[in-house]
Amino acid sequence: EVQLVESGGGLVQAGGSLRLSCAASGFTVDDYAIGWFRQAPGKEREGISCISSSDGSTYYADSVKGRFTISSDNAKNTVYLQMNSLNAEDTAVYYCAADLTFGSTCRLPEYAYWGQGTQVTVSS
Repeated sequence: EVQLVESGGGLVQAGGSLRLSCAASGFTVDDYAIGWFRQAPGKEREGISCISSSDGSTYYADSVKGRFTISSDNAKNTVYLQMNSLNAEDTAVYYCAADLTFGSTCRLPEYAYWGQGTQVTVSS
């Protein structure tokens, strides 16, 4: 059974950092594209980052570029999102998702599996 479980969210002051984890089971993260999304209250879901070992690609939305870093640990079958220089606009529920199409990349991912989300709240 495919499962994605996010963790690492919480309350942090503006300027602080958090590292989110996306623990996967039922598949190997190294073989597919894994993305991070967020959704703030009253706003649309926003795709903010992606990583794929199929072609070595990563993607960052302009809103997080230079502040967030995505990485994967194949031994732990986990994808991480290191978030630095957080501000109030980063407050949202963060989700990870997986595109389990063979050879999936960050170019045009089709995410079919989603985690339950983890809340990140940044106080100003």
